[in-house]
Amino acid sequence: MTRIVLYTALCLLFFSCQEKENQLVVSNYNWHGHEVIVSAYNSVSWQTQGDPNIAAWGDTLKPGMKVVAISRDLLALGITHNSMLTIESLPDTFYVKDKMNRRWRNRIDIYMGKDVKKAREWGRQKLFICYAIPKDSITQNSKP
Repeated sequence: MTRIVLYTALCLLFFSCQEKENQLVVSNYNWHGHEVIVSAYNSVSWQTQGDPNIAAWGDTLKPGMKVVAISRDLLALGITHNSMLTIESLPDTFYVKDKMNRRWRNRIDIYMGKDVKKAREWGRQKLFICYAIPKDSITQNSKP
């Protein structure tokens, strides 16, 4: 539990605020932490149904994209198409572009293009993610 609190605090520190002309500006997102199983997937026909380069929301996947697929139960947390997230131990920001088969729970897959060897080397890890949920624009606009 302490690890998730620490990682969430770091996400808030690094991603929710930015300095602009010596003034702290809060982003338009609330950042939340969650522990998930993180594995990897590729654009290969035997790992998917249909065209391996087309994601569940219709996006075209290309090697090098910083993309993840989420298990459908994570939709209830507010993580959805184009949500931003970070993954513990990785420096990049990823975008949600794909959904996993309904059988998976509490899981994300990192997109690794066509490099099956790299995906197998990644394996399966239990890690914390931080994900961004847009703040309510009505609440945001009503603040003085």
